[in-house]
Amino acid sequence: MAHARISANLPPNIDPTKAPIAFGRRALPKLNEELQSPELLTQQRALMALCDLVHDPQNVYEALELGVLDNLKTLLVHQDNTVRQKTTEILHIMTMHNVGRHGLIQNGVISALAELFDDPVDICRKNMHLIFEYMSKLTEGAVGILHAGLIPLLVSKLKNELEEIQELILGTLSNCLRVEASEALAADAVTVLKEKLTHTSVATRSKAAWVLLEISTHPEGKNEVCEEVIPMLVSLLEDADPEIQASATGALMFATIKPQGRFSALGAGAIPPLLKLAAEEGGKARLSAIKALTMLAELPKGRETLLNHLDTFQQRLKDPSKAVRRAAKTAISVIQWKPY
Repeated sequence: MAHARISANLPPNIDPTKAPIAFGRRALPKLNEELQSPELLTQQRALMALCDLVHDPQNVYEALELGVLDNLKTLLVHQDNTVRQKTTEILHIMTMHNVGRHGLIQNGVISALAELFDDPVDICRKNMHLIFEYMSKLTEGAVGILHAGLIPLLVSKLKNELEEIQELILGTLSNCLRVEASEALAADAVTVLKEKLTHTSVATRSKAAWVLLEISTHPEGKNEVCEEVIPMLVSLLEDADPEIQASATGALMFATIKPQGRFSALGAGAIPPLLKLAAEEGGKARLSAIKALTMLAELPKGRETLLNHLDTFQQRLKDPSKAVRRAAKTAISVIQWKPY
């Protein structure tokens, strides 16, 4: 199904002419001065020119040294839509460079960007979320987003934001919740993510499952996943998309560490699809599937069922992956265990 895409094209009444760029080392200082001009057109032209220059990481470094970020942070709340659009675009391009990501984090851009959560211009919000996603790939950036208290806001925006932006939010949450999940759990993230697991978009389902995987790695997260979403994760084991299968299997693997999770997964019929994934040659989910099945073998009913499928695990003893071979050996040992 086709979806409308957020356009980065400028309004037709905007003069896209760039500011004349000064020669050599004077270029960025001059543009930095023009960003502070009282003339709107001068600011717009300076932003157009700067947008081209920051594709070069050397220019990004120089811009950071000149304090360009202070002016860009001010322009984030400018009343002119085009100024805000180009400002967020420049910041987005800067985050594509490692020096830019570190610079934005260290100069307090995260809190400044938070002013755009309800911006009326779609492309401004999209650029903001692109920046957050890039920054959150660094632990330092993920911690910055957590410390800025943005997780509850990000979770709430999953309910009504544009689909294209929701995918970016899910990417940011996945990176941040790898570090800390308590704020997301307090914001009822599991319930929101549960709804996304049945979304028509493959990308949304996949990313929602990945966020749940990150949540389930935390002790407090395992409890909520066990209580609310295990049956849905089991259904995703048979999804047509391998990425969704892999993330759902990973989330189940962590959830079944708890006895409650094992009983819930067993009751939801997890063993047949997990066996299928474990048997796939080179499948992305095979390691997590074997580990989840090992957990289910801790239950008498699970062990009884899996005793009839030892050949699946024996085949994996020849797997090219050492981790898979080791997991298969452990699974066989657990399945064949006897109390006497």
